[in-house]
Amino acid sequence: MKITRFGAVGAIALAGAMALSSCAANEGGTGDETGSDLNGTLVGAGASSQGSAQEAWIAAFQTANPGVDITYDPTGSGAGRETFIAGGSDWAGSDSALNDDELAGGFGSCAEGATAYDLPTYISPIAVIYNVEGVDSLNLDAATLARIFKGDITSWNDPAIAALNEGAALPDQAITAVHRSDDSGTTKNFADYLNKVAGEVWDADPADAFPYQSGEGAQGTSGVVDAVTNGTGTIGYADASKAGGLGVAKIKVGDEFVTYTPEAAAAVVEGSPLVDGRDANDIAIKLDRNTTDPSHYPLVLVSYSIVCSEYQDAAQGELVKAYVGFITSAEGQQVAAEAAGAAPLSADLAAKVAAALATVK
Repeated sequence: MKITRFGAVGAIALAGAMALSSCAANEGGTGDETGSDLNGTLVGAGASSQGSAQEAWIAAFQTANPGVDITYDPTGSGAGRETFIAGGSDWAGSDSALNDDELAGGFGSCAEGATAYDLPTYISPIAVIYNVEGVDSLNLDAATLARIFKGDITSWNDPAIAALNEGAALPDQAITAVHRSDDSGTTKNFADYLNKVAGEVWDADPADAFPYQSGEGAQGTSGVVDAVTNGTGTIGYADASKAGGLGVAKIKVGDEFVTYTPEAAAAVVEGSPLVDGRDANDIAIKLDRNTTDPSHYPLVLVSYSIVCSEYQDAAQGELVKAYVGFITSAEGQQVAAEAAGAAPLSADLAAKVAAALATVK
């Protein structure tokens, strides 16, 4: 099954869950008191890639629903899933869908016998960020990038890098490759790209943990960005919304070197299939990393909201439906685009999410 027609989210994304709140009547998530009668507290934790978007989503939703208090702790995808599984949060943000072992286990906030759904929420490029004095532009292909992070290439003037950057003044300087020290869906997506495109170098299976004893580890997206910013000769990977003023490498796609854009990230997701063998309401996506179309940017992540199919507390389930319904609606996706440069869910994908949310109890 393919996900197609990447574009603006249709009104169907507002159905079901958003009927519980009056956010849709409050264009842009701000404005006057809406009279919402939603009340309660929601606790979320997980992907730090969603951090900027979550801040904006929470502000907009609480403005429209002043009786609701929401917190989101950007502890990382792995920690977020663990918290949700243990019952310490109402939903999790994760750049990795639940794996088969996790799906086979229980979920602390869910009703007995219930499962959990992966619902696409946030689509973003992963930026390869660097801080090398005098290098304003940098081209890398997947094999060279893999060799840098695996520790096989250790100097910025290495012939493999020089061959991709003809005429560049690359310094005779040691490379410090910064990776996530915590379990991270961003790491898994980064590793999945390298494994699929440069598997002859990156021979480790993609996982939330960085697989090699090389480089320097840093906690969370902010830790990686700080380490790259404050170091010398540094390179790392992070959600593109956090790249700031750092250098960003172009990656080779087909015969061209391309930089990230929301549109290029969206183009990869558009034609990617869903993961086989899942519940019809579990919308985990198997990304196509091997595209040779230079209008695509294959180093991309899809970040999920992980929710119960049925909650122990039905009222809490209704709050989760309302909030996740908002963030995956046309309005919510626009908020994320403005706050974090995210690509919007396609109309088809948003409709699938809305249909899945409608079944949550």
